[in-house]
Parts: sequence; C-alpha cells; structure tokens
Amino acid sequence: MCGSVSGPHAEIEGDGGTVAATTTPSPDHVRLLVKVARMYHERGMRQPEIAAHLNMSQPRVSRLLKEAVDRGVVRTVVVSPEGVHAELEDALVERYGLRDAVVVEVEGAGLDVIPALAAATAAYLDATLKGGDVIGVSSWSATLLESVKVMRAKTPSVAEKVVQMIGGSGSPEVQLHATRLTSRLAELTGARPVFAPSAALVGSKELHDLLSREPAMAEAMQAWSCLTLAVLGIGTLEPSPLLRRSGNAISPADQRQLEELGAVGDVCARYFDEDGSPVDAPFNDRIIGIDPDRLRAVERRIGVAGGLNKVAAIRGAARGGWINILITDVEVARDLLAD
Repeated sequence: MCGSVSGPHAEIEGDGGTVAATTTPSPDHVRLLVKVARMYHERGMRQPEIAAHLNMSQPRVSRLLKEAVDRGVVRTVVVSPEGVHAELEDALVERYGLRDAVVVEVEGAGLDVIPALAAATAAYLDATLKGGDVIGVSSWSATLLESVKVMRAKTPSVAEKVVQMIGGSGSPEVQLHATRLTSRLAELTGARPVFAPSAALVGSKELHDLLSREPAMAEAMQAWSCLTLAVLGIGTLEPSPLLRRSGNAISPADQRQLEELGAVGDVCARYFDEDGSPVDAPFNDRIIGIDPDRLRAVERRIGVAGGLNKVAAIRGAARGGWINILITDVEVARDLLAD
C-alpha cells in the first residue's frame, strides 16, 4: 500500500495483555518479559545491550521479545497521520477488486487535482518500478505529463521500453505533449521509447489498416503484447482540453451516439458503460491504439484520474477491469464508496 504511515508504536502492558501462548507463564517470567520489552521499545536499548545488562545471551533476549509480542505484552499500532487515507484505500481495493489504491488529499475546495495526482503517481512509480518492465502509457493525459515532470530519475535502469498505447500524432503545437511524455518517462526509467507515429483516430478503416503495416507503427503494436505495466488516464465523454486541441477528439455526432449507447468514459479511446462493459463505438475500427482485450491482459494497470466530474468514468473503469490500481483524490474515493 502506498502512502506513508508513521512508525509502529509499542504499547507495553504490565498485566500480560492477551496471552497468545498455550501455557500460562509464572509472574516472574511475565515481569521479565515486561522488563525486556520496556528496555527495547521504550528506552531504545539494542538487544546486545539488554543481554549485557541482564547477563543473558542475545538469542534469549530475541526470544523474549518475540514471546512478548505473542503473549500480547507488546502490541503494534500503526497510526496514519493526517492526509493519509489508508482506510479509504483498503475499502476501494475490497469494493472494486483492485490490486492497490492510492488516495490523495487536495487542499481547498474546487482546486485543481492534477498536481496532487501527479505527485502521487510519480511517487508510486518510483516505489514500484523494480526492473525489466515494459511500460505502456496513454499519450493524451495532462496528469501523466505532469507526473513525469516531478518524477525522479531511476538508477540503474528499471524498464526496458516505454511504449505509447495510442497514436501520439496530432496538431503540431500539441503533439509535443504526447512525445514529451513518452520520451521523458523513458529517460527517467532508463528505457527505450517506442512511439506510435499516427493520429489516435484516423479517417477510415482502410487508412487504419495501412498505417498499422508501417514499420514504426507495427513495432509499437507488437510491443503492446509485451506490456507488464500500463499507466492510464481515464477520460469522460467530454474530451479534455489537451485532447481537444490535439485534433484527436471525437466529433459531437460521435459523442451523441456514445451517450445513446450508455458510454460513461474511456481508456485509450476505448469507451465503456457504467458497468465497465465496452460499447460498440462507431469509430472503433478507426482507432490506432491498444485493443481492449490486450489492455486488460496487462498485469498492472494504473488508472490516474480525479475530480467529481470523473466519478462515473472511474467507477466504470474499475468495474470493467480496465484498471486494477487506482490513484485518485479523497472526494472521488468517498463517492466511489457511497453507492
């Protein structure tokens, strides 16, 4: 579970607490357990110091400390400091069958959630990338772009490739965002970037098939089968400002049809309904991007999204298995658990 917690606090109970062992110790033995436990947990003495002070072996000190835990003389309590929402995270994992969840605090009402989500995503990747990953990334996410701006470089390399999972081409003034996201994440992780040199949404199925045979695009599509980790933005029916400026946004007519089909959101331009089931969008055969089955086969699928306007999309993404790790804000987390 991500998110810092304060260190464990030992509570020393002189009456012996809850006895875990099968035999009842003598009063003298209980006093010894309490003495050793207090020296270790309250006075901060190391085991060799305790052994020397009490004229016993260090292995015996170690056994006594373990017994103190087993008998309930020492109880470990984890205290979550303000701003850490471990209970919400656990509840999201249980409710939606996730592998993990990270819930972040956003200061003040109505503020932009992107900085907090970006910082949490950068920290999560920093903590969980261990080496050899093939990372897929959705290109048109302002939050993911902000994440790589604040992420620390990893040394040595922790990934083999960073692969665009959806076409990264668009209007020249915005395409730089998609390219920079892939390039920067590859640089930070010591990986080789693999670009998807096409628009996300092309004009016809024939053009889709033609572009898919181009060597550079074919390499990206082949790499989609090897992904071990996907980092995903979650979209709503209303295109984000970045996506709209890129020229890859769906048309108003397509948007109305998606509404009629019950769509609530998308991951990599693959739209789904409130239960997470894919919808038969009229442009599915024109998308240059990872297909739903291949995406949902990736072992770790991190969805990064927040803001109450995205609750329905995030819920659908979690219900449908489009994501299995969620990074979101506290208000969204509470809303996801309220229904």
